[in-house]
This record gives sequence, structure tokens and C-alpha cells, in this order.
Amino acid sequence: MNKTRILILGAGIMQGPAILTAKEMGLEAVVIDADPNAPMVTQADSFEKIDLKDKEAIEAFARTLQLNGGLGGIMTAGTDFSASVAWVAEKLQLPGISYKTALLASDKEKMRQCFKEAGLPSPAFTVFNKDTIDDKHFTKLPFPFPVVVKPVDNMGGRGCCRVDRVSELEEAVRSAMTFSRSGRVIVEEYMEGPEFSVDAIIYRGKVTICGLADRHIFFPPYFIEMGHTMPTIVSSKDQQALLDIFIRGIQALGIDNGAAKGDIKMNAQGPMIGEIAARLSGGYMSGWTYPYSSGANPAQGAICTALGLEPQGLSPTQSWTSAERAFISIPGIIKSLSGLEEAKAVPGINDLFLLVKPGSSVSFPQNNVSKAGNLISAAPTREKAIQAAEEAAKKVLITLACPNPDTDAFLAQGPSAANIVQRSCTVQQSCTGIFPPPAYNLDDSLLEELNHLAPDAISSALDIQNLKKLSIIPFPAFLQSDLSDYIGRSPMESLEAVRKISGLALPMETKEEDVLGREFWSALIRGGYQGAVYHIDRLFLRKLS
Repeated sequence: MNKTRILILGAGIMQGPAILTAKEMGLEAVVIDADPNAPMVTQADSFEKIDLKDKEAIEAFARTLQLNGGLGGIMTAGTDFSASVAWVAEKLQLPGISYKTALLASDKEKMRQCFKEAGLPSPAFTVFNKDTIDDKHFTKLPFPFPVVVKPVDNMGGRGCCRVDRVSELEEAVRSAMTFSRSGRVIVEEYMEGPEFSVDAIIYRGKVTICGLADRHIFFPPYFIEMGHTMPTIVSSKDQQALLDIFIRGIQALGIDNGAAKGDIKMNAQGPMIGEIAARLSGGYMSGWTYPYSSGANPAQGAICTALGLEPQGLSPTQSWTSAERAFISIPGIIKSLSGLEEAKAVPGINDLFLLVKPGSSVSFPQNNVSKAGNLISAAPTREKAIQAAEEAAKKVLITLACPNPDTDAFLAQGPSAANIVQRSCTVQQSCTGIFPPPAYNLDDSLLEELNHLAPDAISSALDIQNLKKLSIIPFPAFLQSDLSDYIGRSPMESLEAVRKISGLALPMETKEEDVLGREFWSALIRGGYQGAVYHIDRLFLRKLS
């Protein structure tokens, strides 16, 4: 007897849990993706190269499966192609939601209109179209600034940013337009307050919640998720309010069979719906942090509903905390990576996902798909889970190749030009300053002290053979401050990372030559340990081992 087949859209890391779970359930996992080298292709029972947005080609392939051995269902997780899933399910009469519902849940304009008609709390909005954008009056929005600009049909924060003034709006809209497949951009009211993510499985209209997580968003004007923590720490009352709005949003969209993922914000008036998608979440939540924290498996539940079966695997068996944290890079080309094994060896760390390699071009993230990697921890307590993830993230060290014009331009902005934005300045706060932000934000007194330090003084006699003579002019007020970089390193921790990468002792000394001074500290303040290592490398026009 042949195994029941399930067709899974996507062979990326985010689809891995669904592919592996399907096989564990005794199903034949047929996987499609536009990239034949996607990381989970080798785990599929069979693979077909098809673009996930080509719903007609997927339908034709699925029909061939159905007529030759049968097809039990179709699904996806962590992609923005739930409409392709629904199209095929509707055409082949497989379990799922209607194509109309899938469009409501994947097109932000249609979604916002649906919520408005249902009377659900959701921001006011207006839409710019590529065919009419030149006729639009950017000074006449029906709601005040700040606003959020985003393409109507993309995910991962691509093309999404906050705009605080009318002079910035047109550029933001035109930029977001390049990320939209349909050439439409939505501009909506900015929702003040913390953000939460939630997954659910729906079977015959019954909603089972699969985790509510705190999202940690940084680096305005963009919305960069530097991690999430599962479960949330908010009060039971607020949790219920958030989940009630999420469920009402699911019902308004008409998602009655399958999975749903929501981003919900809590402002002064109560919860507001950010977005709801008709799929399991990406971002390591549905496939990692919720299973680690609860023992439940949303992928199993989603597969069951895709087959028309009552969901299984959704009953929690433990109450732990799981924390996901990202690590990022300043702009440049990666020369080397170190500390990976040390990071994985931190007690409580379950996974390290590395998204870059030597030779990769990196930039400071402007969306959630341009980070360098992620770590996931699990522990019986919230404190231990967070500590493990953040400790491990600090151990991953990324060295940039020198020279590089992008790195040079980033460091050239210097701390004096960036002394307003800081890591603790989240998108919930009104912030000004340059982007990308500096690794460390100096107050006026520290900035003045930096400017009074003596400059670098390198003698002509100092070469690569006697670099051990190199020292650093002390800057104790900075080293002893409570400042932290992009992922929480203290100034002293960054300096120790410089010593580790370079292999130099770099003692603190006040002397007249062979000493790193104001320029070195400026590079460290602007670009963290990466900036300081690059600065030393640039001084001697060589690559440090």
C-alpha cells in the first residue's frame, strides 16, 4: 500500500520541521521550491523545481500526483505563498481554506479592509499604486505621522520602514514599491507599543493557540527582530486580550481550516492587529521555540488539518522558556568566522543557524532576512534561557576583509555623527539619528572625552614582526560605562573580542608612539569589535589571522 502523500511548498530551513514531521508521521513528503539547492531538498522523499508563486504550475504538478498514486493534502510554513496552497487545494478539492480567504490573508490592503469592515482594531491606511503613484499627493495623508510604509505582498520586513515626516514619505513609498510583486504599497498609522507573535491551528473553525511570544524589535526606522522569547511575560489579562483579537481576526478573514500566524501590538488603547497570515510562522517560532518551550508540535497539527484530519501533537507536555537571538554584522565582506563551537557549547543552546560564510557580502540589516545568524536556547526558567542565548550570541565573532569601501564608509560616519541613536532605542520610541546606528551611543561627556584623546601614533619602525609592542591609550570612562552594543556586549567585552581576533595583548598604556588612540576608539564605538579589528587591519594594510 502506497504512503499518503503531502505536498509541501518550500525547501528552506523554515519548512524543515514540516518536512521532517511529515516523514515521522509515515507520510511521503513531496517538496517543491524554485531553488534545487535549498537546504532541505535532501530531506524530501521527492523534489520538484517549481517557482512557489506559479500557482498554475503547482496545480498541474499536484494534479499529476493526485492522478498517479494520490495526494492527501498541500501546505506551507514560513513562506508568503499560502495563496498558492489555497489555489491548488480549491482546484483539486483538497482540505484547506478558500483562495479568496488566502488572498485576504496575504495581501495587506485586502486584509486591512477586511478588519475595518469587521470593526476590529487595526490601523488606518491608504494605498499607493505603481500606475498612479505620480498622481498621488504625498502631503495629504488621512492620518498623522509617524506612519509605517510597506509593500502589500511581501514578508520578513522587506521594504518596511517607519516614516516620521512628510519629506521622507515619497522616497520610502518608491523604495517599498520595489519589493512588491503587484506594485502596491500600503501606508498606515504607526502603532505604538510592544509587539507579540502567535501561531494557531484551526480545524473546522476551532482555534488552538500554539504559543504567544514577545518580539524584540530594534533599529528604527526599520523593524529588525533581534529575537523573540517564548512564552510571553505579559500579564494573563493582556495575553487573553491579545489572543481574543487574534481569534476574531482569524474569523474575519475566514480561516477555518489550517494554520494562522499573527503579529499583534499592544498600545495604550489595547491590542491592535498588525498582520495575520494563513500559515505557520517563520522566524524559528512554530518549528523551534514553541516546541522547545511546550513539547507540542504545531507542524504536526498543520499537516493533520492539510489532510482533513483532526490535529494531533498540540497538547503541551512541559512549561519551559525558549529564546531566539540574532547576531548581525556591520557592512563589508566576511573574511572569517570564529567562536561558533564555543557558542554551540553554551549550556541550554539547542541550535545555531549560520546564514553567512567567508566571502559573503553583509550589510547592516534593514529587514529580517539580512541577519548573519540565529541561536536558539531552551531552559526550565526564562532567566536561564535568555542568558544562554545572549551569552552564545556574543561568542560568535565575524571578521571583515580589508580594505572594503562599504566598511570604510560605515566607519567614516564616526561617533560624533551618531551620538543620538542607541541599541536601547526601539521602534516603540521616537528616535532620530543616522542609520545604521553606532554600536555604542556616547553621551556628551563621553564624546567630549573621546575628542580629547591623543590620536593613533604608529612609528615607521613598527611592522608586522613586532606588533606585540602595540598598546592602547586608556579610555576608562567608556570601558567602565554601562553601554552595550548591538547584541549586548559591554565595551570591555568588545575590547576582549578585538584582542582574541587579533592575537595581540593590546595593553593600556599612555606613551608617545606605537599606540592606538582616538581613531581606534572611534572605530570601536562606531562599529564594535568589528570596527576596531578592521581599523587595526587598515592601519597595517594586512589581514590579521
